Amino acid sequence: SGTPNKPEYYGLSNNIETYIKISKSINLISWFIKPKKNMPIIVYFHGNSFDIGERAYRIKNYINKGFGILLPAYRGYSGNKGKPNEKKLYEDSKIIIKWLKDKHSFSDKDIVIYGESLGTAVAVELSQKKDYKCIILEAPFTSIGDVAQKLYPLYPVKFLIWDKFDNLNKINKLTAPTLFIHGKKDEIVPFEMGRKLYKIYKGKKLNLFVDEAKHNDLYDYGIASDVIKFIENN
Repeated sequence: SGTPNKPEYYGLSNNIETYIKISKSINLISWFIKPKKNMPIIVYFHGNSFDIGERAYRIKNYINKGFGILLPAYRGYSGNKGKPNEKKLYEDSKIIIKWLKDKHSFSDKDIVIYGESLGTAVAVELSQKKDYKCIILEAPFTSIGDVAQKLYPLYPVKFLIWDKFDNLNKINKLTAPTLFIHGKKDEIVPFEMGRKLYKIYKGKKLNLFVDEAKHNDLYDYGIASDVIKFIENN
């Protein structure tokens, strides 16, 4: 991804920029906005192709509602040092949540975990057997191998990928209410994958399947209001 501009460039307060230390040499650039009184905080794990500035238009919906936001950038993204892989993204995400709880005294019930595309794997890994307020999965996939196999059906790519990001075998380890969001015309992560995860999930759940939406335009169809409603109802 590219390097984000300062938050004020996107119409946000510039004092929201912070850095979360995950190792001796790596501090992850993140945007942090405290919630209004008695409101939850959304921890937003973004997709594969973006810097955090490109998610400003999304988080504005939740800031305007009074929700808090923690929008971290992965290692190797948004100008951060380090090389991302599955293991490191999971380890980093746990440090991020610990930072949020230790430094700002949030409990699990204050926290909404939001995963977008690649971020759904981080969200699923992080949320296993955790009593978070709720979980939002936008364009979730069964596994990265399954996505790759769909894109390159003539080659055995599924078996050549080191980072599995296996949501399918973890989904029923979630215990918090979960909203599954997917565009039916998603050209990157097939809609069938999101629908499959929704169908097999045994916990409290709701789906938001948008007929005309693709992979990156779900917010053009007003899903923020549905996300807010789901959070408020849980």
